[in-house]
Amino acid sequence: MLAKVRSCTVIGINGLPIEVEVDVALGLPVFATVGLPDGAVRESKERVKSAIKNCGYEFPARKITVNLAPADVRKEGTGFDLPIAIGILAATGHLGSQDISGYCVVGELSLDGKVRRVNGVLSMVLAARDAGMQAILIPVENSEEAAIAAAGIRVIPVEHLPQAIEFLAGSISLTPLKQRTANEIQQHRQLSVDFADVKGQDHVKRALEVAASGGHNILMKGPPGSGKTMLARRLATILPEMTFEEILETTKIYSIAGQQNGSSVQAVRPFRSPHHTISDAGLIGGGSSPRPGEVSMAHNGVLFLDELPEFKKHVLEVLRQPLEDESVTIVRANMALTFPARFVLVVAMNPCPCGFLGDTRNTCNCNSAQIQRYESRISGPLLDRIDMHLEVSAVPFQEMSSTVKRECSASIKERVDRTREVQKNRFSQCNSGNKAIFSNSQMGPQEIERFCDLNRDCLRLLERGVEKLGLSARAYNRILKIARTLADMENSESLSPAHIAEAIQFRRFDKKNNTV
Repeated sequence: MLAKVRSCTVIGINGLPIEVEVDVALGLPVFATVGLPDGAVRESKERVKSAIKNCGYEFPARKITVNLAPADVRKEGTGFDLPIAIGILAATGHLGSQDISGYCVVGELSLDGKVRRVNGVLSMVLAARDAGMQAILIPVENSEEAAIAAAGIRVIPVEHLPQAIEFLAGSISLTPLKQRTANEIQQHRQLSVDFADVKGQDHVKRALEVAASGGHNILMKGPPGSGKTMLARRLATILPEMTFEEILETTKIYSIAGQQNGSSVQAVRPFRSPHHTISDAGLIGGGSSPRPGEVSMAHNGVLFLDELPEFKKHVLEVLRQPLEDESVTIVRANMALTFPARFVLVVAMNPCPCGFLGDTRNTCNCNSAQIQRYESRISGPLLDRIDMHLEVSAVPFQEMSSTVKRECSASIKERVDRTREVQKNRFSQCNSGNKAIFSNSQMGPQEIERFCDLNRDCLRLLERGVEKLGLSARAYNRILKIARTLADMENSESLSPAHIAEAIQFRRFDKKNNTV
């Protein structure tokens, strides 16, 4: 007898509906799975067989063939355990004449029949909804993330195999999950760090506020212990709260990668800080079956690269595409997958190998050749793609020992939110290459020409800056983007020479790299 059960898998970060066809026929007891299954899917026959027996059902001693359609797509993961088990029991008459074609089923089975969580459930729920399914059965452990997509489809959590069988047979009823709103999710938003913890470094805080207000990338150069890492970790606390769409995007990525720590829903903007020994596949994503890398894990948040020159040069060079396109495309022989990668890049480095060049309290032991080799580890094109360059000096003792109350992240965030609202209203009718624009850093040539109109004084000042620093065309555009952000922070429609001057000083390292 033949039974069909609808299920789902994940390709990239999107779900793909799969039809699980189970044929139970006369013949020698054989359990065959076809349709390009990976190792985890092939091993499901042992879990399914034990789960069916241990739940009190009779496992048919017949020839069982399981086909996962479409057969030309590679199937991965353990989420097919539950639909295969239901298909076998449906083929042997345990569901009677019930029509289950409108149900999608995903879940891993333990040997005693318990339904365990699987990765990528959020993407599967969205795919099932878009495919017109009336309901989807998921593991109870995936309820929190699945609830944010419970609009337009009934999301039904199940604990064990008998519960799923009885529900599909019509013997019991189960309550579907109630959709969680953005406000409900944001109520559980907790921040463990705050700008009030940072003593001194007011000019750096100002620069980080500018970066947050316009979505600009930033480079911090300073001696060890000057607070670069401490400041970078607090940037995410002043970024605007995530929208519901951003929560969905980010949670999908973390669910697929299986890196959900604590809450299954990513309500706080991510902060990723990979070690400098990371590979290019670890940073960008990849593998035989491509998975998201750190740039995608930082989507809608902050990617922090500490000790930038210590990263392998070829690893840093792969950052060019995500910085320009806000996405990563990974091509394999049989597929091409695109992962989102819209993030604020924050990088930190020492001024020299020993770290004490220019430090008034410590002596630098590096010669000019060593300093040159150290700085040359960062290519000009990559440095050119970083909007803001900032020198971070050591904190004086008077500021370290000061007990003066410092501004907290919440008050800085209020100003950032107001500035972002100005940009949101401005770009509401704009797009760059059919891509929505959310901040000044995303402006293309058309938007720069439209919204960064310069008067004669601004042009004269900008011309002197470009000639003195030897700026590239890309650096020129980035100065205009920063100046636009500075004007927005003051709620000014037009750019002034003061905005241009402050924006130019954020490109101070270009003079040393005028070969870019």
